[in-house]
Amino acid sequence: MKTKILLALLLAGITTYAQSPADPYFKLTRAGFIEKNAFETTSFVEKYFRVPGNTGFNTSISYVENILKKAGFVEQKQNEFEAPLTYRIEKRAMKNNTWEPVNASIEIIGESTPLISYKTNRNMIPINCGSTPAGGSTAEVVYLSKIMPSEIEKMDLKGKIIFSESHPSRLLAIATKAGAIGVLGYSMPKYTQPEVHQTSIQFGSMKANSEVWTLLLSYAAKEKLKASCGKGAVKLKVNIETKVYPSEELTIVANVKGSVKPQERFVFSAHVQEPGANDNASGVGTLAEMARLTAALYQSKKIKPQRSLTFLWGDEIVSTRRYITEDTVRAKGILWGMSLDMVGEDTKKTGGSFLIEKMPDPSAIWTRGTDKHTEWGAGDVKEKDLFPHYFNDFIFDICKTQGKFANWTVNYNPFEGGSDHTPFLQNKIPGLLMWHFTDVFYHTDNDRIDKVSATEMKNVGVSGLTAAYTLINANENTASTTVTQVKNDALTRLKTEFELSKKAIAEGKSAADEKHIIEVWSKWYIDALATINKMPVKAETTRVGSAIKFAVNEVEKQTNIYLEALK
Repeated sequence: MKTKILLALLLAGITTYAQSPADPYFKLTRAGFIEKNAFETTSFVEKYFRVPGNTGFNTSISYVENILKKAGFVEQKQNEFEAPLTYRIEKRAMKNNTWEPVNASIEIIGESTPLISYKTNRNMIPINCGSTPAGGSTAEVVYLSKIMPSEIEKMDLKGKIIFSESHPSRLLAIATKAGAIGVLGYSMPKYTQPEVHQTSIQFGSMKANSEVWTLLLSYAAKEKLKASCGKGAVKLKVNIETKVYPSEELTIVANVKGSVKPQERFVFSAHVQEPGANDNASGVGTLAEMARLTAALYQSKKIKPQRSLTFLWGDEIVSTRRYITEDTVRAKGILWGMSLDMVGEDTKKTGGSFLIEKMPDPSAIWTRGTDKHTEWGAGDVKEKDLFPHYFNDFIFDICKTQGKFANWTVNYNPFEGGSDHTPFLQNKIPGLLMWHFTDVFYHTDNDRIDKVSATEMKNVGVSGLTAAYTLINANENTASTTVTQVKNDALTRLKTEFELSKKAIAEGKSAADEKHIIEVWSKWYIDALATINKMPVKAETTRVGSAIKFAVNEVEKQTNIYLEALK
């Protein structure tokens, strides 16, 4: 009798709710997101080399503030919910001075054109590098084909410039001890294809307050200097101008107050620092337009958030972690976190594709089949680190829907870490990353505005906002629909893993080990289904709980069939 009633309810739900709960929000976000706005903000921010506290970072924060003010957000005076739309700029004294580059050039004495200059390669100056004396320094360059400290110590390097094909930080201590005045180095990973993109330099850093300066070379500059050194003695004139000064670290936070449960919220985060256009001016620009649109929809009463929505811009990981940890009461109400990092790439130019980095699921441990890690690299995820939750499948489904609508390629990768989603996960809050990889211009000074796609930013913004609006207003229909989605995804994943395990056993792998993989996936999805029970703002009936039980039974039944077949 109970089974019949449950099936009737499910069938009734399917009949009554043919429309996805996200559909109305898709219509609003697709019509309202102005990609030109996102692109213009990205273009403004990318002009600056942004380090917390420096001119570029602070100017970018001010630019976002102006967008928020024009959109109707009012500056917070007492608390973040004193008005429906508020923002605040948090200011903190910095323990160390901030830094910013001004200019640099390297000239081979006797040649008319510079070997390399800041005008074309602003990443040539590592963060924290000091200045040369006014007018620059001229000295002989010594090429080291191998870094062997015992041999280098025997060399006369006093007053000279060391040049090697490794990151200059590796030679900084040796250079200082030997009395050298500077170090030139090279450090480009294979996925940046330096032999193809010969002018690229990835940004780096060095120890602050060093007596010795260091500079980074592009592949082209490195090869040219190496060839010159092979012909005989070479002298270089190096000119570096940087600024070091005390400052404040800024974080800007905007809030849209929920009408029913304001303490529960969805938090978006985009970091400001780093010098690139895609990384991460595109995240800043996309999130700024998302906040503007949200304010417009709220003021026109087209959305009525029942939970709160927060937008945060600041220092990568640092600002997000602080937002979560400095207020334990607020942290308890953060139900979802989303990081926007490198979200505007013109993939025809950069390579890779749009990705959702999943919260830790078993694919981060057993990466096989179509699952694959990016060139960023896998993390050391253990079974104890797994984070079962519906958020993975919910967001991926939203993005796939937008992808189908806009002919937009959407993929995912197993958890790797390294951006603003990490602090959420470390504090047991569901957190995901929207990004692009593998990008041949990642962290290089060729990551400029010409590599950014306004359309890509719109697809990300539409997907992110639609997901957030759906969740902060979730009802039992939203939850029931999600139960069906996650259950179907679970069955699909189990079938895939079963086929992979069956093949592995045929190739001689341990049947017990392969069965364990199936069991871990099954448990992950069963536990993920259980989290849907807390999705609705108001739980009015037992409908969601019943749907979860029914879905769990299906997953368990299919799991047992697969485990039996693997014997």
